[in-house]
Amino acid sequence: MATLGLGVALVLILLAVQAQVDFNDLLHGKFNKNETADFLVVNKVIDAENQVSENKNAFSQAEIDDVRKQPFVQSLGEIKANNFTMKLESYSESMPFYTDGFCEAVPDEFIDVKSEQWKWNEGQKDLPIIVPSSWLDIYNFGMSLSQKNLPQLSPEAIKALPLKVIIRGADGSTAELVGHVVGLSDRIVSVLVPINFLNWANKNYGYNTETKSTRLVIKTNDPSDPNLVKYLETHKLKTNTDKTRFSEYRQKVNLVVGVISGFGVVMLLFALLVFSLFIQLTIASCKEEINLLITLGTSPKQLGKFLMKQFFPANVLIMALCIVLMAGLQYIAYSLLQKQNMFISLWISPWTIAAAVAVLVMVWLVYKITIRKYVKA
Repeated sequence: MATLGLGVALVLILLAVQAQVDFNDLLHGKFNKNETADFLVVNKVIDAENQVSENKNAFSQAEIDDVRKQPFVQSLGEIKANNFTMKLESYSESMPFYTDGFCEAVPDEFIDVKSEQWKWNEGQKDLPIIVPSSWLDIYNFGMSLSQKNLPQLSPEAIKALPLKVIIRGADGSTAELVGHVVGLSDRIVSVLVPINFLNWANKNYGYNTETKSTRLVIKTNDPSDPNLVKYLETHKLKTNTDKTRFSEYRQKVNLVVGVISGFGVVMLLFALLVFSLFIQLTIASCKEEINLLITLGTSPKQLGKFLMKQFFPANVLIMALCIVLMAGLQYIAYSLLQKQNMFISLWISPWTIAAAVAVLVMVWLVYKITIRKYVKA
């Protein structure tokens, strides 16, 4: 019964360790990892209390510093918005449009579009622009289908389409540039321009002398970190919930793993207790024979080795069977998840094997201490 209890306890402990390793593989494995998931755009929640705020819910420097120092933040970038009137107009007669617009800028290290055209210097009339790829989808499968003569556009077509960009300042002064799309972004849902252009335009045409950041982009190792989600909720900050949705799953997995490992540890302790009592009873029932062997010259150390050979090998066999069982379960999980385009290792983790060895060493120590104590007695 003790051996059976040890087997069940070992399976539960190994299952808890392997489940945690597999879940981390699903979140951070090289075949599952989504590079855009490491970047979160954060802004303040607009509610009834702050919707009339004069600073339009901009971040103060103290708030930015507080976010930057959090352990789950690798790096942070401020997203600056235009502080002037901006209008966009098409040069093409076959696709005429005119609209008010806006733009934002972020440090280049946080942009997922790499282009040699992404640069601007003062006096340059050509303005590179990055737009969200989701906006092109909305246009192609929404706007163009609802209009009779509005064509759908490919990414190449939108990049070839020149735009008249007109900016106007508070004093009525204007500037005109020729904008062109250099790339489509999947990371930041906004019209992006080079940061040095935005700084120049805000300085010369802005309504306010100081431009504050209303959104932040943070780079994090783990978008599903419960501490990150809790921080955002506590400070009334909002981000793309699709990128943090694994936080709830992770908490549930941690709870299940904790319960399983808890049961495993309890069963392991009971198994060790039963082993100890069994050895004590065995030695007590053979007390006269043991004393006779010692009288005849057998050392307690020799008796201890003999008893270890009788008791311990069965536990090695149990550990081997548990590892084989875990390998089979891992293969089944690997096959099922692969059909869902989710990937974990085909082999059990070294941490799982290490946990099995640790349990085996613990059992060996209990045997050793118990035999040494009662054989000498």
